Amino acid sequence: VHFFKQEMAAATDYEGKIYLEEKGKPSAVLILHEKGAAMKNVLYGKCVRCGRTYEATPDLTTCECGGILDITYDYDYIRTQLTKEKLAARTDRSMWRYRELLPIEETTENTPLRVGNSPLYEEPRLAEMLGLKRLYVKDDGQNPTASLKDRASAMAVAKAREAGAKIIACSSTGNAASSLAGNAAAAGLRTFIFVPERAPKGKVAQLMTFGANVISVQGDYEETFELSKKAIEKYGWYNRNAAINPYLSEGKKTVSLEIMEQLGWQVPDYIAISVGDGCTIAGLWKGLKDLYAIGFIDRLPRLISAQAEGCHPINRAIAENRPWQPMEENTLADSIAVGVPRNADKALMAIRECHGLFVNVSDEQIMAAQKLLGRTCGVFGEPAGVTGTAALKKACEQGLIPHDATVVSVVTGNGLKDVANAIKSAGEPINIKPDLDLMVEEFAKRGVTVE
Repeated sequence: VHFFKQEMAAATDYEGKIYLEEKGKPSAVLILHEKGAAMKNVLYGKCVRCGRTYEATPDLTTCECGGILDITYDYDYIRTQLTKEKLAARTDRSMWRYRELLPIEETTENTPLRVGNSPLYEEPRLAEMLGLKRLYVKDDGQNPTASLKDRASAMAVAKAREAGAKIIACSSTGNAASSLAGNAAAAGLRTFIFVPERAPKGKVAQLMTFGANVISVQGDYEETFELSKKAIEKYGWYNRNAAINPYLSEGKKTVSLEIMEQLGWQVPDYIAISVGDGCTIAGLWKGLKDLYAIGFIDRLPRLISAQAEGCHPINRAIAENRPWQPMEENTLADSIAVGVPRNADKALMAIRECHGLFVNVSDEQIMAAQKLLGRTCGVFGEPAGVTGTAALKKACEQGLIPHDATVVSVVTGNGLKDVANAIKSAGEPINIKPDLDLMVEEFAKRGVTVE
């Protein structure tokens, strides 16, 4: 800067750049980046409540009014940088293949674990059973720690690196916790994880294996969240809580970017997804709107917001057309048992903007969907992960979806996350002594056919 000041007559600011002038004509341009300002594709973070804007720094959190922020992009710039042809030529098969649509700095490296690129299966048998023209199942349980939330945690790790943080923390009912612990461990970062004591043992085992500092809270998710919030403020850890950190839903939105690319940019009529705190459905919708804004798709689908009957504050707010109110957390689908949804504003906006369906399902219907997916598709989802499919089945039975519709159902977590409930649903195996006659007798009792 001092060198240019010696050589140039003046410096003027124009459209965020510093033009260094000589004899009244621009002869050089110097773009100065402060920490977190090196994202040419991002304009700012904007509060979904009051509209106030904030510079998109790596440690961005919530608005002063308490509203969560939405990352706003420069779509004109992105259109000059990304084309379908350029994307198709890329060899990177992780979520980072969509860098132009993500809020990361150009120099930020991909996170170590391969997150994203989960399979999208066409399922004609299940489609026929449900009376649909075409059905696809997106198995996001095949991410590194076995849930869609790896996408958010990978983004958290990337932004923590940009912020120079060494420790990341969050509260979780299970999946966000294990995904953060795994992705952070691979990147050499420490984690402090707060979970309600009801969290399934399989998910807690993941946390401990990944070396997380786990605090099991004797209370519900709301109490767990509040404790994590206080601890993060006290120690200055990087905040991975999805309702605080606006970058998390930007990571989750990559599931919709993948779906559209895997479908050859042909938009389905509906996408079904389970809903807890609201971050996932908000991210899904954001990704679709991003693709529409840059011209990659020519229309937007309707979303199916799937919640458990025992805990459905977001769907209830839609049904009754009023602000959401807390509910008890009374469902075995622990990952979506969120009675006080911290990202409700974005979720409600998404459902209303797309004129989406909102469907509540019982625990029995959720477990039936787990077996249905396993026996017709070979996809093993945890209860929260298959709630979208359970809601889709119920919507089809109620005649809410046309028979000529194309639908995508997203399975958000693997069934090995919660083996205890899977066994309750599927039943115990045949247990006999090594005697062929006993086996034949047991086949007859159970109505097992052998041909």
